[in-house]
Amino acid sequence: MASQPPVHEEDSMDTFLDKFKTQKYKGGFNEATWEEEFDKIPMFMKKTPSEIDPEKNPDLACVQSLLVEGRSPEEQAKIYKDEGNDYFKEKQYKKAVAAYTEGLRKQCSDQDLNAILYTNRAAAEFHLGNCRSALNDVIAARKQKQDHLKAIVRGALCYLELKNFAEAIVWCDEGLRIDSKEKKLLEMRTKADRLRRAEQRDVRKARVKAKQEQSQREALLQAVKDRNIKLFQQTCSEEEEDASDGVADLSLDGLSRWNTTAAKVYLDENSSLHWPVLFLYPEYGQTDFISAFYEGSRFIDHLMTMFAEELPPWDVERKYQPNKLELYFEDEERAELYQINAEKTLLQVLQHKRYFVKAGTPTFIVLVKHSSFCVNYLADKKVHHIV
Repeated sequence: MASQPPVHEEDSMDTFLDKFKTQKYKGGFNEATWEEEFDKIPMFMKKTPSEIDPEKNPDLACVQSLLVEGRSPEEQAKIYKDEGNDYFKEKQYKKAVAAYTEGLRKQCSDQDLNAILYTNRAAAEFHLGNCRSALNDVIAARKQKQDHLKAIVRGALCYLELKNFAEAIVWCDEGLRIDSKEKKLLEMRTKADRLRRAEQRDVRKARVKAKQEQSQREALLQAVKDRNIKLFQQTCSEEEEDASDGVADLSLDGLSRWNTTAAKVYLDENSSLHWPVLFLYPEYGQTDFISAFYEGSRFIDHLMTMFAEELPPWDVERKYQPNKLELYFEDEERAELYQINAEKTLLQVLQHKRYFVKAGTPTFIVLVKHSSFCVNYLADKKVHHIV
């Protein structure tokens, strides 16, 4: 028969319990926040924080201390390795990296364990997209254990991701000397070799294309030189432009570097030049752009095309008729205008001693002869008539 507690103990317990009938217990869980408070107790935590602050979680810090206290660096490193593996399985890669790093900080003498920590951290870094960090880790892992196959596999994967196909093949070959049937290495080597060949092919194509383009550019430059066409050269400082040495210093920069349009001068199969040309109508602030003006075409032919059949909507007075128009080009260096004979070809005008092609696009001003705007526009300018 079970023994009964002494009567005085029962009286004490009854007294203790009766107290709570009239007095609320202090120090218990709050009804509104009990779940949060419950979750702060290490035994009942659903998730542990990634970093344990002794001030905020003293109980948890104490438990963590008990886990590693008195253990050797190797034992502590293994604990953090296992912790990192658990995080890795849950795809919490940042926490896994932190755990593996903590294990490496123990600086244990077990090289195999250190190699595993580096290799596992590399895997977590790779999943976070940090390929460079992952590669550094597998290199460090192989310093601990040269033939660590997982490190070699992950290193080859990093090089493949970084598009260093040659190095990926080297690592695959090193791994296959350890295990010639390793499936991942065989697959990666095949892929890396295929991508390297494609890369080498693309490099060869790019070189051939660059060489062809350079030949075309040189032929274009020579064609411009042969025609004695002068280009407005932009100085390196961009503070001033020098047109006086246009022939001597002729370069492709004057053809395309400052061109704000997609169209550029080109040399056709008959060795004829086609220029992008801009017409300015200062009276209305309008422009016309011809992307390919054949050098042998006359200005009058283009004016007939632009104005003979349908006049532009901005010409409300219907005065821009081909036979009433005058063409000019500006000598910016001297601030002078030269009137152009519309019967002349583009090439003839470009060969004028004071014409300089700026930004790869010949530009001309169009005015209505004898109009009030034309008179006022030319009034304060020095004009050289009909060239």
